[in-house]
Amino acid sequence: MYLDCLDTQDAGRAGIPRMIKILYEDNHLLAIDKPAGLLSQGDATGDASAVDLARDDLRVRYQKPGNVFVGLLHRLDRPVSGVLMLAKTSKAASRLSRQFHGREVEKTYLAIVEGIVQEDEGRWMDRLVKDNEHNTSRVVDERETGRECGVDFQVLGRERRTTLVQLLPITGRGHQLRVQLSSRGLPIVGDRRYGSSSTLKACDGGHRIALHASRLTFNHPTREERMTVESPLPADWPGRGRPN
Repeated sequence: MYLDCLDTQDAGRAGIPRMIKILYEDNHLLAIDKPAGLLSQGDATGDASAVDLARDDLRVRYQKPGNVFVGLLHRLDRPVSGVLMLAKTSKAASRLSRQFHGREVEKTYLAIVEGIVQEDEGRWMDRLVKDNEHNTSRVVDERETGRECGVDFQVLGRERRTTLVQLLPITGRGHQLRVQLSSRGLPIVGDRRYGSSSTLKACDGGHRIALHASRLTFNHPTREERMTVESPLPADWPGRGRPN
């Protein structure tokens, strides 16, 4: 099933795919397979966002007049692809937001990084400071005040110059995975903002990085059920999951 973007005025201007795959939908939830290049929510660029497209699609598909509720529960950076969960009701938005803030939601990412991760698995803990003016973050030492962040990692494959890693963030700081990897001399392939020497092209011809939100596990907001929504590797993923 797909979210139809054909009636969305901004879709063509933003250069995003005309159809976006729906990974899961019920009366309360809508999980989409966000392509790299699509904003999670609107910003100063005025480009179309996942929230815009979902709202327009629900309005047309269910013939809903007036405003349509769409709640953004978490964000994926613009050059990142994968599972993005939206709420269709205020009840679902409230209950799932508490799960995200309470770290009850398990998020799994795949990344291809420049360099070789020596350990097979482990945990990285850091302190981050956000630079709002430049929309970047950086790792700081104990002498500076920062917000603690952590991620569990497992190496899935190594090549001569790159490593494929699975990442399970413990916290949800802005640009967290990108900064934690870069600070260890392991920038994500294509992530020029954080030190990558390479570039990657998304399906829409724009920019992407080799970071993919592959899985989201959570408690359904109205049923006593633990659920997992998964996103397959996209067509613009380098080597389709194999490090270059």
